[in-house]
Amino acid sequence: DYKGQKLAEQIFQGIILVSAVIGFIYGYITEQFGWTVYIVMAGFALSCLLTLPPWPMYRRNPLKWLPVQESGTEEKKTADRKPKRHAKS
Repeated sequence: DYKGQKLAEQIFQGIILVSAVIGFIYGYITEQFGWTVYIVMAGFALSCLLTLPPWPMYRRNPLKWLPVQESGTEEKKTADRKPKRHAKS
């Protein structure tokens, strides 16, 4: 559903943003760029774990699909059509 997709996107972006800020601040304080990268990668892994699987919180508003039509109606429609005439040049 679209609301679930929007929620997943917001959670994903929020976790990435928070981990990037925390990683930058921690890396700046310790003067180690590696810690910044590790923290951002951990945030990315956490956000993937929370948003990629189809958790029930993302499936609360299912889409309503059209009912299935019988296959005999398509064959009937194509048989009722008249063949098209092509204009001669």
